[in-house]
Amino acid sequence: MKVRAPLYFKYLRMNLKSILEYRLAAWFVAASQVLTTLFSFVSIGLLFRRFGSLGDWSFTEVILCFAVASTAFALSECIARGFDTFSGMVIRGDFDRVLLRPRSPMLQVLGAKTEITRVARVFLALALLLYFVFRGGILWSPLKIITLILMIAGGTAVFTGVFILGATVCFYTLEGLELINIFTDGGRELTAYPLPVYGKWIRRFFTFVIPFGCMNYLPLMFITGRAAAHPYLYMASPLAGFVFLIPCAALWRKGVRHYTSSGS
Repeated sequence: MKVRAPLYFKYLRMNLKSILEYRLAAWFVAASQVLTTLFSFVSIGLLFRRFGSLGDWSFTEVILCFAVASTAFALSECIARGFDTFSGMVIRGDFDRVLLRPRSPMLQVLGAKTEITRVARVFLALALLLYFVFRGGILWSPLKIITLILMIAGGTAVFTGVFILGATVCFYTLEGLELINIFTDGGRELTAYPLPVYGKWIRRFFTFVIPFGCMNYLPLMFITGRAAAHPYLYMASPLAGFVFLIPCAALWRKGVRHYTSSGS
């Protein structure tokens, strides 16, 4: 009996084949992603070379934030790029055909476009992460390593949720709003640093509304030994990223019911 691969992996394979049709372009895109991440890392290094520290946070601790944020954002772009480019699907009327197919619209949009070239950014961010894990002076334990993995997974979930919200807006505006970039690209830049360096209202909003702080600041408190009270709560805080996906998916379903086609 022939076992069928899940639909999403078929989408993934088709996207990979289309990218490999133009391999030189794929290499250029991957190189640009690596250079973008590398320049951001260099800018943080220059900042610390000039000022020495960022409040109570050391260079190693900030680089952990940066590497986790870069890895999570790149992974989210790899798997959820279809939501980021969803406005084009609505404008062209392609989403009408999606609704005619006997498969979940969310799954079809999720697999419509995957950015495999973003994996290059993932590899660089992970290399930086592993280097500073072993050379950064933090005393690591199995629980701290699990927390670090949860930070990446929870961050990927948060960014994916933001992409879904951005796509949901397109049901009402047809075109995506630049405002969403504040929470996608802006969220990546924001989570490159521990949240205490920002104002109180920013910390509260990006912890209790969009839980970037739960994949960044709170688990980092556990890793660096700053979480004296309720340490396991800080350790488990990245799971809030997966909880965040629930209202995002609910709003998406509401948007699908609202959709009335964009016309010709």
